[in-house]
Amino acid sequence: MSPYLLTRTLPEGATAADLRADVLNGLTRTPKELPPKWFYDARGSELFEEITRLPEYYPTRTERDILVARAPEIAAATRALTLVELGSGSSEKTRHLLRALRPRLADYVPVDVSESALTGAASALARELPGLRVHALVADFTRGLALPGTPGPRLVAFLGGTLGNLLPGERAVFLRSVRALLEPGDALLLGTDLVKDEATLVAAYDDAAGVTAEFNKNVLAVLARELGADADPDDFDHVAVWDREREWMEMRLRARRGLTVKIPELDLAVPFAAGEELRTEVSAKFRQEGVARELEAAGMELSRWWTDERGWFALSLATVV
Repeated sequence: MSPYLLTRTLPEGATAADLRADVLNGLTRTPKELPPKWFYDARGSELFEEITRLPEYYPTRTERDILVARAPEIAAATRALTLVELGSGSSEKTRHLLRALRPRLADYVPVDVSESALTGAASALARELPGLRVHALVADFTRGLALPGTPGPRLVAFLGGTLGNLLPGERAVFLRSVRALLEPGDALLLGTDLVKDEATLVAAYDDAAGVTAEFNKNVLAVLARELGADADPDDFDHVAVWDREREWMEMRLRARRGLTVKIPELDLAVPFAAGEELRTEVSAKFRQEGVARELEAAGMELSRWWTDERGWFALSLATVV
């Protein structure tokens, strides 16, 4: 018998349908764009894990250090009986929080679109923390989410700075959907990357070893495999740009020459002029006052704020207003 429970709420075929819709909508608009979730096939996930170990990529290790240092305070402040993690992936960083919340914690609900990531993490955690009920949920939390019945108070964790991949309007919708999950006594633990000097930011998204460039171009491999696209990665350059006005990083793919990408599965031909760019990711960086405003607009209150000694990354604890 499985040591954990797995529930799928993401309909079969939904991912393929979403990809087709995103490619059709994104590559026929001006400027062209694709959402960053399409980086993360098996190869893309491997490349991202490699990115997190690069010297230039500070967010993962910085957030981990804050979690290690502050997990006991988070546990004491929330007294959570259930931990829900959105976009849990391998649940690697979450282990520090799970251990701090034990033995009070009764249930862990990891939520992710990747069933393989969930099953691997859920199986390992069920062995590592005997007595913890693990209910893995295959779901897309950006579509709205219904949680299984678990005891409160509940702590919903959204780590890794992933909030920054959403545009401002999308963030507002997402935060309101999280608020709808919370009851009095529940809390949200939010990881956000902070505004800092441009050189540090650009280096984190354009490393010297070229791993991020390969990761960025991996979206072309996804289009080729899933939709028959004939895009050649060698025809595109990886570009990382800091937008000072919007305070976000952008990753783009820039066409080295004029070309046309054919996508047979969509009966689509996509022209690129020489130098034309396809935006593949936005990664917003935050300030404390901005995080507080966005939480307040969603019906939550920023109650605790923890950063590293350099002020590069933050964990926020928000409660129901």
